Amino acid sequence: MISRAVEDYLKAIYELQQEEEVGPVTTSALAGRLEIAPASVTGMLKKLAESQPELVCYERHHGVRLTPAGEKLALDVIRHHRLLESYLSEALGYTWDQVHTEADRLEHVISEEFEDRIAAVLGHPEIDPHGDPIPDRNGAVPRRNETRLTELEAGQSAAICRVSDHDPALLRYLSELGITLQVRVEVTEKAPFSGPIYVRVAGQNGPHALNPSVTDHIFVALDTIRKSEMEQVV
Repeated sequence: MISRAVEDYLKAIYELQQEEEVGPVTTSALAGRLEIAPASVTGMLKKLAESQPELVCYERHHGVRLTPAGEKLALDVIRHHRLLESYLSEALGYTWDQVHTEADRLEHVISEEFEDRIAAVLGHPEIDPHGDPIPDRNGAVPRRNETRLTELEAGQSAAICRVSDHDPALLRYLSELGITLQVRVEVTEKAPFSGPIYVRVAGQNGPHALNPSVTDHIFVALDTIRKSEMEQVV
């Protein structure tokens, strides 16, 4: 039996690997995600590296990667989590800032049969309420060509395809601004020296000034990027 703590570690490592895309996950990044002291993280990583089967490749001061066995377990938990988020949203009316915490509580206890029934009832969705891809039963993850909203240039617009789900306050704030999945946004101006990015939401008038620490958590589909309608007219 795999403990809840081990599942939490494997899921966090997988998510950080996907977010950082720069090699092994650092101990400090993992400690921050799990809100656990770095010394405790180091101790757990040593145990995971010595487990049978080996779940992570860990070298002190060089970070950690999942092994194939560790990744499979991580994807099982992530499938549970994202299907639960979808069910809570679609069937029970939870908002997108509420589902993450509830799914965290339930992801460790549902059976494979229950997971299959949720998937069937929802029509086997490919993304959760935040736009994150839902792994299939074999661990395959749908891929999407996307980039951070931060990367758009002034005068470009695109459709929101994914938003990070780790900060409920951020999700509530974005909802208030009208920034949700599938909504089209346009970058009207980018201030220099990491200044605010001015983003106009389709159907609204004035732009919103967003810090890069916000736009870094918002992703747009690459195949929807185009020059603004105003520039096309000119």
